[in-house]
Order: sequence, then structure tokens, then C-alpha cells
Amino acid sequence: MKWISDLKKDFLKNIKVGWFLAKRDIRRANIWTTTLIMAVMTLTFLNLVVVSGILVGLIQGSEDAQKRYSIGDVVITSFLNRAYILDTQKVVSIVKTIPNYKNHTVRYSGSARFESNYRSTIKPGELRDGAGGSFLGIDPIQEEKFSGISKFIVRGSYLTPQDQDSILIGKNLLYEFTPIEAPGFQTLKDVSIGSRIKVTVDNKSKEYIVKGIISSKVDDFDTSVVALDSEVRKMIGRDDFNASKIAIQLLPNTDPILIKQYLIDNGVDNYARVQTAEDAFPKFLKDIKVTFGILGNAISGIGLVVASITIFIVIFVNAITRRRYIGILKGIGINRKAILYSYIYQAVIYALVGIIFGMVSIFFLIKPYFALHPINFPFSDGILVATLPGTLYRAFILLVTTMIAGFIPAHIVIKQNTLNAILGR
Repeated sequence: MKWISDLKKDFLKNIKVGWFLAKRDIRRANIWTTTLIMAVMTLTFLNLVVVSGILVGLIQGSEDAQKRYSIGDVVITSFLNRAYILDTQKVVSIVKTIPNYKNHTVRYSGSARFESNYRSTIKPGELRDGAGGSFLGIDPIQEEKFSGISKFIVRGSYLTPQDQDSILIGKNLLYEFTPIEAPGFQTLKDVSIGSRIKVTVDNKSKEYIVKGIISSKVDDFDTSVVALDSEVRKMIGRDDFNASKIAIQLLPNTDPILIKQYLIDNGVDNYARVQTAEDAFPKFLKDIKVTFGILGNAISGIGLVVASITIFIVIFVNAITRRRYIGILKGIGINRKAILYSYIYQAVIYALVGIIFGMVSIFFLIKPYFALHPINFPFSDGILVATLPGTLYRAFILLVTTMIAGFIPAHIVIKQNTLNAILGR
């Protein structure tokens, strides 16, 4: 139909004229003003991505540490109504046949009480300096290959297979590192390398010498006393070699869901629970991650509003100060839509430049930097979580918001009477 064709031609013409006017205005604009606007857009985009990315990265860093050092890609644990994995030796033999298998570690654990001043005399009514926690048994060579636990020894040294009378103690059990005194929560005082600790499991007790202190930001180690697996088995009465946990590492790019199914198909689920790392993460950790994501988006939204107001003011002031120029353009026959498009183009150009600079900064500077130098939070090594789809989504939001912020002030000024605009009334 002819009227549709005419509308299309008018639209394309206005688009082209608007683009010409926008380029002309930007070229003639003050370079410092233009630079400042683009800097504001870049910082706004960074705020949209980085704030929520760091908040989520705080929890992501904790999850990555749990996966890397504690539970692996796939983890086998005892049934909820059992204290150990049934027929552990058979399960281990199946684990070693996993496709793309890399490594595994077998751990034994039981609840214990630890005392540091058990030799001193106390007054009636006083409690001994003690703490409750997990008594964790490892094969030091196997565990080192799996988690590299020795790098978390902040004092002293790592265990060797001959250290039957030595232990490593997690920092959360020591008052020096966790200075909390509250009912129901105790920590050990005056403990250093070479100190003797009394470990009690049920009615069995034994003295051990502190050989090292662990600070890993992983609960399995930081809230435990670590000893040789043979010692822990003796204390908890596990002479059948049935373990508490088997953590499995896979080669890169291996789907843990397929490996979980492989273990189930081979009957491991008859002896224990089989979970991927994602399944094993505590629900509260996932909830906190979602909460921090929402909080980050809310904070970023404030920055988005500020950027929108900035663009609104810039376009409005620019249009107001050029009312006579706009009136002349309308007077010589330039369609008001073309003039309106020119201001929307300017807003879009500012946003696109900010987005481009922001994305380059995020994916080539900020994210790689935090990957190599994580933020040292008290309970995790925080990273920046920024995915390409999520970043593009935020770029789209910024672009649409900027277009709206550019359209409104330009529309207010352009709809003014042409003669009044030319005469400056």
C-alpha cells in the first residue's frame, strides 16, 4: 500500500537526518563535557556488573574453595542414618574406574572434645579450657595430592605418615584466631606449635602434639583437628576401614552428573549417598548467594537511576540552550522527529561507548585481576562473578534506560512552537 511505503520512506529519511545531526552535534560538543558523560556511563555500567558480581563472588569463592579442597566434583558420604560409608574398600575400587578420573581422598571423622589445660588444677565449678569439633583422619600423601592442604599451614609443618602422635589444628578452634567467648562456644587458649592437646572420643582419650595450625577458609579443616587416618580409626572404633567421606576430582570439562550416574549404575548408591558438588552445597549457602545477588542489583539500580538523571539533565540543558537552533531547523523543513532522533542517538552513543569501555575493563582487567588476586574476606576468597549473558543483559538495560532518559527532555523542548523557539521566547 502506498501510505505504508510513504511512512517507511519518511521514517528512513528521519533516521538518516537524525544520525547526521547527532554526529554533527557530538563533533562540535566540548570534548571535556563529552568525556565526562562517557566516563559517567562507563562507571554506571561497571557499577551494574561489578557490585553484584563481587557480592555473589563472595559466596562463589566459598563454594569454589569447598569444591576444590573439600568435596571435589563428586562426593560420596554416608547415609543420614549411618556414621560411615558401607563397604568403603569396594566403593574406592569402583571410584578408581571412573572415566576421566583424576584423584580422590578418603576421610574418616568423628565428634571429639579437645582440651589444652587438662594437666592443670582447676577450682571447683570451673571448666577446663576445651572445645568440641571434628576429629578428621587423612592419608597425608593422598590428601596432599587432592587438596594441597600443606599450603594452608600458617604455622608449623604438615603431617607425615610417621606422625602418629601429632595433629594439625584448625584456626576456628583457637582463641587467638577466633576470639569469641559465648555460652556453648569454646575455643582453646594458649595453644602453639609443640603444645599438647588431649583428644577425647566417647571414653577414649589420647595426648597429641600440635604440629601445625590450619587456616584454609574451608570448614572441613578450619573447625577440625586433623590426624593420621589410622589414629582417627582407632579413636572412633573404625577397624573395618569404613570411611565418612570420599571426595573425587575429575579431569577438566568432565560432566559430574554423568559421573554421578556412573557410580549409581555401578551400585555405589547401595552403600552411600552420591552427590555432585552442586548437590552437596548447603541450602543456606545457595540462599545467601541469591540474596546477595538481589542486594547487588538493588545497589546497582541506584547507580542506574543516577546515570539516567545525568543523561536527562545533559540532553535537557543541551536542547534548552539550543532552542533557537532547533527552531531554525524546524523552520527550514527538518522534521521534528529527525531532531528528536538526533538526541536519542546522542544518548545511545554515550551509553554504547560506556558499555564498550566497561566490558573491556571487566573481562580483560577486573575479572582476571580478581581471579589472580581474590579479595581476602574473612570466610572466603572473593572473586568477581560476571558472565557474558548476564553482562549483555545489564548492557541492554542501561541502553534502554539511556534512550528513555534522552527522549523525554528532547521531546519536551522540541514540541515548543517553532516561532517562539526562533525568537527565544
